[in-house]
Amino acid sequence: MKVSQEKTKPNQQEIRVIHVIHELKPGGIENWLLNLLREIDHEKIQMDFLVHTTQPQAYDEEILSLGSQIIPCPFPKQPHRYGKELKRILQEYGPYDIIHSHVHHYSGWVLRTAQKCAIPIRVAHSHNDMSIIQRESTFSRKIYYTYTEYLVKKHATLGLAASEKAAESLFGSKWKQDPRWRVLHCGIDLQPFYQSYNREAIRSELNIPPDALVIGHVGRFATQKNHEFLINIVSEVAKKHTIQCMLIGKGELQETIRNRVAREGLTENVLFLGLRNDVPHLMMAAMDIFVFPSRWEGLGLVLAEAQAAGLPCIISDAVPIEVDVIPELISRLPLSVSAYDWAEKVILTYEKQKIDCFPQTEALKILETSHFNIKQSCSLIESLYQTEVDRVRNLRANP
Repeated sequence: MKVSQEKTKPNQQEIRVIHVIHELKPGGIENWLLNLLREIDHEKIQMDFLVHTTQPQAYDEEILSLGSQIIPCPFPKQPHRYGKELKRILQEYGPYDIIHSHVHHYSGWVLRTAQKCAIPIRVAHSHNDMSIIQRESTFSRKIYYTYTEYLVKKHATLGLAASEKAAESLFGSKWKQDPRWRVLHCGIDLQPFYQSYNREAIRSELNIPPDALVIGHVGRFATQKNHEFLINIVSEVAKKHTIQCMLIGKGELQETIRNRVAREGLTENVLFLGLRNDVPHLMMAAMDIFVFPSRWEGLGLVLAEAQAAGLPCIISDAVPIEVDVIPELISRLPLSVSAYDWAEKVILTYEKQKIDCFPQTEALKILETSHFNIKQSCSLIESLYQTEVDRVRNLRANP
């Protein structure tokens, strides 16, 4: 990992923010933070990143080129050692006006240390709905969740969430009664969706048959994303139609899913494309339908991208409703119905869109004016940071 060796010199008028995140690799949270860094006013706001790894990451070079520092703190599984190292980092690289933590429950421990270091604005950001995991966890793990939720409530001065489900997951069922907690939708960069792509050339490059129905999915290979069920859907569709399924992402279950695909005789039907930095390109040039059967989601920001691409989306009813920017493109199904039912919906949707598709240009116009536009998302964050900093400065000036 390349870490900036020259510490940023504080500017009295500049708002200094340190974001805490596990890693800086392609993913929903990481993509949003990178887009935020590209868009934000660097004259007013300096953003640094504390990461829980010493390994090189995909976004390191660009983040450093944009003037930010990347600071490793690789001991999250050793809380007391982590706390000491975090304290050292905050004192050495600070002073910071804001610490913005994206590590869900572990944010409680992060913000506890930050308060000891006198960072005045401490933000806990909930990007996921952990309720199912919490219900199914061991007794000792439940104690961890209870304790860290207590720490978040005690030490956070502000809490943001990707959706109402994500807010309830970290801030509790009565989160709306506490003025610190609020929903803030992350945004996406819409610029790639204005470009035109050669559909035939891209499909040919990927060896996709001209008559194939192409299902797309973007997500980490993990229990949450429900790839097993997605392969069941592909198997059912393959009985009636030429099909290709594009799986974009990596994760601990990738080899398990790859083996499952081989056992089902679907190797020729499923493309494992790994991590990609051209997702909008593939959505617009290669996919016909986006299928997203997640078991749970904080929001599912990739669905905003799918809608910007004009793709019909067939998603589970576990996905928060806030992501339905264009209802005409969204179909929801419960996970309690069979893969056969999902496959029938995929085929019907494919046939319908050949006759009556929602124009991608119209979809893009709708996304432009929504909170999922990174420009609006960035404006909200800038305003939020400035308001909080002004509040603290006023309190200091008028004790």
